Amino acid sequence: MARTFDTLFSRRTLLRGAAGALALPALGGAAFAAGRGPEDLRKAGVVRVGCEAAYRPFTFRDGAKIVGYDVDLAALLFQPLGVRVEMVDTAWAGVIPALYAGNFDVIMTSLTYTKERVQKVGYTIPYTEATQELLIRASDAGTIKSLDGMAGKILGVKLGSAGDTMKAGLEEKLKAATGKGFAEIKTYDDHPSAYLALAQGSVDGVINALATLTQVTKDAPGRYAIVRNIGPRNWAGIGLRKEDTALAGFLDERITALKASGEIYALQEKWFGIRMDLADKVPTFS
Repeated sequence: MARTFDTLFSRRTLLRGAAGALALPALGGAAFAAGRGPEDLRKAGVVRVGCEAAYRPFTFRDGAKIVGYDVDLAALLFQPLGVRVEMVDTAWAGVIPALYAGNFDVIMTSLTYTKERVQKVGYTIPYTEATQELLIRASDAGTIKSLDGMAGKILGVKLGSAGDTMKAGLEEKLKAATGKGFAEIKTYDDHPSAYLALAQGSVDGVINALATLTQVTKDAPGRYAIVRNIGPRNWAGIGLRKEDTALAGFLDERITALKASGEIYALQEKWFGIRMDLADKVPTFS
């Protein structure tokens, strides 16, 4: 998993257990051996989308209803097929086995690309960013416009997070560009504690995933700002069974069409408050 687990912005509710992901009746996984395409979904009249309905703003519950960026996007993606889209709330720990058990047709909810994961599942091209970026105080937006603005300042990271892994590389990059690194790097047990330290002035920037940071800024209007282009680019795609190449091709065409029409960016503005930079290809891993 290339994401972190925040106390207030929980990415993955592992306490539900992997068994929950397999609780739904299987739809005959062996029958998918030849691969499924868009016409199979059209005939079925429904597409089932595996998600974790606890990750704002991708998929989350509004009362009994699952809403979010992925829900709106799925409706647009599958619209030409004239099918009903059913979001299947699933424990994230077992989402890939549940896909191959036939519990749903695709996986959404920001399934990031990793070297291990691309060996297990098929992927579409990116439909959302998953890059690590920098949260700063809104009052510092005029002076901290890039990583260089953090020279001589204090960085906050969560223990064991992607930001924690990146800190040494960021320090080297900062020294190479400005001649000096961070004044200090402080480590916190969770991201909300780091955000509080930022608000109180104990640190000058906090690293976390872009999508999560957009929610932090929405929940505290006027308090924080986001500095982009901090970490290496990363994205998420829609996950499918490896053999469902025809379906993957259909979805790639749909994502490309929604980028050309601007509809996917309108959804990003709606749910994240920003427009994301989407690569045209699935990332490769050496």
